[in-house]
This record gives sequence, structure tokens and C-alpha cells, in this order.
Amino acid sequence: MTLSDSPAGSASLERPLTKQARLTGSLIGTAIGDAIGLPYEGLSRRRCASMLGAPTRHRLFFGRGMVSDDTEHACMTAQALIVSGGDVAAFRKNLASRLRWWLLPLPAGVGLATARAILRLWVGFNPEKSGVFSAGNGPAMRAPIIGAAIDDLHALRPLVYASTRLTHTDEKAEFGALAAALAAHMAARQALPVAGDDFLAQLKTLLNGDGAEFLALMTAAVQAVNQGQTTQEFAASLGQGQGVSGYMLHTLPVVIHAWLTHQRDFRAAIVAIVECGGDTDSTAAILGGIVGAACGPSGIPADWQNGLLEWPRSIRWMTRLGGALAEVPVAGVQRRAPELFFPAVLVRNVLFLGVVLFHGFRRLLPPY
Repeated sequence: MTLSDSPAGSASLERPLTKQARLTGSLIGTAIGDAIGLPYEGLSRRRCASMLGAPTRHRLFFGRGMVSDDTEHACMTAQALIVSGGDVAAFRKNLASRLRWWLLPLPAGVGLATARAILRLWVGFNPEKSGVFSAGNGPAMRAPIIGAAIDDLHALRPLVYASTRLTHTDEKAEFGALAAALAAHMAARQALPVAGDDFLAQLKTLLNGDGAEFLALMTAAVQAVNQGQTTQEFAASLGQGQGVSGYMLHTLPVVIHAWLTHQRDFRAAIVAIVECGGDTDSTAAILGGIVGAACGPSGIPADWQNGLLEWPRSIRWMTRLGGALAEVPVAGVQRRAPELFFPAVLVRNVLFLGVVLFHGFRRLLPPY
């Protein structure tokens, strides 16, 4: 298996992105989507509009944005791909180790299923058996960068499966993560906007007879796009009109709808999905990782990138990370991934927790 630059079975882009551009675009896209969506997280669609206004700029901290666990998971996944060279067993082991150490500096907003799985890793569970039964969004956070990096579709599912089962064992979590990875894979390599029917055909092949309920929801998303429904209208048709939940069967259909509707327009895609309300940091992060793989860093709004208040996981560091991942040649070749200075992460997390608590108290006040 390779992480080579040749797009297996896909047409080249009209203006081909380098591998580094699509990988860096996916990482930065995840971060920017996460940061734009984070202030709206957990709010209904109505309160998003009344309390914060349109998601057209950073609104977390005096006009600046910060990232949550969604971006951190995508970056750890990229690091594990670098160290493992895409070898599944080595990837699983390295990502498990990174997840264990990631929990120590007390990141804010860790999902319950993910936290339980990491605690199981700490007490000695094998990474193949550490996951808990849940179909939350955690695995989908990690999936777009896998899809952007892996050219061979046959190699995609084993890596997505390994990443998913570290934390989530419900098969619906794997289906959703696989759809996110496939979307990023196709977005990064197609010459023209991806046809929804082509996406469905590829997904059906990858699922190999599994996931009938999930495929039905993906089909509904494609049909809604073809009929001209907005992403908000489609979310409402799924019973998510006041906010998209963190359940994979709610999140991924809405993400895929927004992607197919705004494939090369990063700003429009993120605004559309954040305006749906609900689990906005995760939905926007997953979508940002997909669209970012198609447009690269240059297609992500400069004002949104300049407004990201992050250190040590900065835009510059993510650019280094994307470049290092682009240089990975073949499975089994050991390489060092760009790492973060642990004390700096701890300081950053304390500051971030203060910002999160401020927003929590702010939500106790009107407008309701």
C-alpha cells in the first residue's frame, strides 16, 4: 500500500493540487470549520441566529477563533499516518498512544465515548478492543485526513476501521467515518464537482453490502441536492431542524449534503452547515476537512485563517504537518512526525477552558 501522489482511478484536477496542498488544506479546513462552528455548538438554529448572528467570522474570543478536539484528532491521525507509513497495525498502535497522551493535559469538550475508550487504553485494553458501543462523531473527525492521504480505495476501509474501533464499536460509526473519508478522497482528486451518484456508487462498493439504513440516508442526501433543497431544509427533513445532533446517522447525511452543494466554496459550505445549529463544531470540522482537501489552503478564506488564535497547533504547524504527510513514501517506512511541546499544550488547554467556561455562562443570559 502506498501514500503515493498518483490518484488511483480518479481524474486529475483542472488545476491539480499538489499532495501537500490537499493534505494541508484538509487539516487547515478542519481547523477553520471547527473554529467557526465552535461558538455555536449546542445551540438551536433559532438561537444561533438571535444570540450570535451569521457565522461569517470568528466569534469565540474577541473576534478570534480557537479549535476543539475535532482538529486535535485530525492532527493526531495525520501524525500516526506519518509514523506508520499507512501500515494498519502500526497506525492503530501509534494513534492509540497519541490518544492516551492527548487526554492527560485535560482537553475541554471530550466526547464521553472517546473519554471512556481512552481510559480503557490507559488501564491496559488492547487498541483493537478499547472502543465502546457508540455511534458518535469522534471517528468522523479523524476520517477526512485519511481519505485525503490514501490513494488506494482498497486500503481506505482498513485504516478507517482501525481509527474508528479505537473509540467506537457501533458499526454506524464506521459507516459514517468511511463516508467522510471517501468524500475527502474524491474531493481531492476529481476534475469536476463530484456527482452524488458517483459518490453513492463508490460508497456502496466500500460498504460491500453493509449499512442499508446508512446508505438510504446518503441516497436521501443526494436526492435532496439534486432537487435543490438547502442544507437547512434537508436537515429539517431528518428531524434535525433545530440542530444537527452528534449521532452519526444525523451528522453525516447533513455533512454530505453541504459538501455536494458547495464543493469548492469553503465559506458558503461552512456557513450553511453552522446555520443548521446543533453539534456545529464537529459538523463544520468534518465538512471543512472534506472541502479543504478540494480547494487547498488558498481556497480557505484568508480572514478566517488569520483570525485563528492557536498555539502551538498553529496554521504554520499544520502546514508543516501536511508537508510531512505528503512526503510519506510507502508502508512500513518509519518517519518522524512534527510534534507539539507538551507544556505548551497544557498552558493552551487551561486558557481554552477559561474561554469555554465564559461561553457557558454567557449562554445563561438572553436572548433565548
